[in-house]
Amino acid sequence: MVRTCCALALSFALAGAAAAEEVGGFTNDWTGNAIVVEAVGDPKVDGVTCHLTYFDRSVIDRLSKGNWFEDPSNNSIACRQTAPIVIHDIDLGTKGEEVFSERRSLVFKWLRVRRIYDKKHDTLVYVAYTGQVKNSSAKMSVSTVALFNASASWEKGRK
Repeated sequence: MVRTCCALALSFALAGAAAAEEVGGFTNDWTGNAIVVEAVGDPKVDGVTCHLTYFDRSVIDRLSKGNWFEDPSNNSIACRQTAPIVIHDIDLGTKGEEVFSERRSLVFKWLRVRRIYDKKHDTLVYVAYTGQVKNSSAKMSVSTVALFNASASWEKGRK
């Protein structure tokens, strides 16, 4: 039921953002709480895959603690080159752009991944963070993909 809710929420994700593919997971306590592992490709950078992990609350945990529709903000990300890198028309500004978004509660919380290009170090920086309508969470994680010696090609060239 919980995963069905998450799958339904994923269908409401922002247009143009990448879709996640669950690649694994496991329960980590007797109540059935789980750690889920998903793979997310960058829709504008071929050859980069990010793996996200997050906490998925069990029905027992939801019944005993309340907050039925919400999961904790805990997440982690690791991004690597998994094929030849081809960089399409990405935002090169200091704010970067969102590449993935997935609801983590029925209405108020999102797990997001943003890509920022670090021109000085020729590196793609991926930040996973949780956004909320109010009291935004400061829980985040970061991963980088260095383009040095990656033989990356730019579809439109660097600005």
